[in-house]
Amino acid sequence: MSGDPIIIVDHDPEWRDAFRRLGTALRDAVGDTARRIDHIGSTSIPGLGAKPIVDIQISVPALEPMSYREPIESLGFVWREHNPELTKRYFRETPGARRTHIHVHKHGS
Repeated sequence: MSGDPIIIVDHDPEWRDAFRRLGTALRDAVGDTARRIDHIGSTSIPGLGAKPIVDIQISVPALEPMSYREPIESLGFVWREHNPELTKRYFRETPGARRTHIHVHKHGS
């Protein structure tokens, strides 16, 4: 088995605040292209221990064209072009930044 070890930590109320800041920045950057921007995953559940990674889902009308790519990248996130999950587009933080995953899905999928 390879990769980083999985570490679960106690719930941190800062996760909610981090999402609110990022969600606002994403809404400003992506605009009406985003039908929804949601905090998802274990860090979104108060009181639950989790991997300290803030997961955000952005719902868009269509995955292509990627009109949302440049606005998301302008906030310091990197498109993971080789993500094997073809039903979404996936962005990650730049090295050294707070661990954040942005999942872009087609609205309603």
